Amino acid sequence: MPRHPRPRSSLRAVTVVAACLALLAPGAAEAVGRGEGHPHDPLRQQLEELVRAPGGPPGIIAVLGDGHRRRVVQAGVADLDTGRAPRSGDAMRIASTAKAFSGAVALYLVEHRLLKLDDTLRERLPALPRAWGKVTLRQLLNHTSGLPDYSQTQAFADTLRADPHHHFDSRRLLDYAADEPLRFRPGSRYQYSNSDNIAVALMAEAVTHVPYERLLAEIVYGPLGLHRTSLPQGFRMPEPYLHGYDVSPPEPTEDVSELIGMSGVWASGGIVSTPADMSRFIGAYAGGRLYGPGRGVVREQRRWVPGGASEPAGPGRNDAGLALFRYTTRCGVVLGHTGNTAGYTQLIAATPDGRKSLTFSVNTQINQRSKPELLKRLRAVQENFVCALLGRKG
Repeated sequence: MPRHPRPRSSLRAVTVVAACLALLAPGAAEAVGRGEGHPHDPLRQQLEELVRAPGGPPGIIAVLGDGHRRRVVQAGVADLDTGRAPRSGDAMRIASTAKAFSGAVALYLVEHRLLKLDDTLRERLPALPRAWGKVTLRQLLNHTSGLPDYSQTQAFADTLRADPHHHFDSRRLLDYAADEPLRFRPGSRYQYSNSDNIAVALMAEAVTHVPYERLLAEIVYGPLGLHRTSLPQGFRMPEPYLHGYDVSPPEPTEDVSELIGMSGVWASGGIVSTPADMSRFIGAYAGGRLYGPGRGVVREQRRWVPGGASEPAGPGRNDAGLALFRYTTRCGVVLGHTGNTAGYTQLIAATPDGRKSLTFSVNTQINQRSKPELLKRLRAVQENFVCALLGRKG
């Protein structure tokens, strides 16, 4: 029986917002005979088992791309009210996989010599706290900056709890942490921070004098043909969309797709896209096709910080690069990013040459803090999908 959502109470909304705050962050033809047409497909069966698991998502959709062919495997529903199945053209919140988009913009500007990886906040954003001045673009992109996370400050949390649809000035989000010192000496350790990619976007604006939204359109969306990808400020979702749910038994399942406005996450996690668009993006991004003919930027991007994990951790062993993570699985290596926010958990990954890609989208939030056992199961299934992508049984 489908789990129908009930009207969200204000108290429940505050609880969901609090949970979200804890962990804020070329076209292909679909293959004939998609996963939903094969009830005994082992990949589909694994998705169905996740949907049936306690606290599991109402729906999952995975897109495996290989050249000009794309295989879609899905289970469950995109909308509990209608029972409609997830589709590759459904809009969804991509959470912290949006950080890869800020990486794409920054590295494009590095390739075209408008930015350097060793540019500092003092040089490019002198209005930010002096104590943060030595932080470099490289350290922002690989999360070794030490910047305090604005989304974890009490003032930000209080504002969002009071009004989840509050319209923040996205370009002033770092003000919430301006009175805080660096967490550690820049470059000395790894710590995932939502502040990092806000600063990356601001640096891109500073050197181009172009709004970040327009940079995304001109550098990423346009060249890759991402027609259903955008960075909104508000909380509304474009139809049709993959509804996101809070699944917290024994509480009733609730639709939280439009719970939070995107102005408060902006370049760190505010993008809305589709599985189809994300498949195009990650293949081009992981393969380095967005950075021009030179390979120097790609080499710099792949200087890995051992053990640096995205949030939540991706499949296999995780290492951090510049707005990109290496996932070393039992079947081989893929490069990508993960993300989670209220109602959604995302994985995008591709082979290092970008020829094969995987987008794995779940319509509930799953992370180490809220659902550690389910996250363990999710990562195991994601690794099995990576093995299928690479053509290995593992």
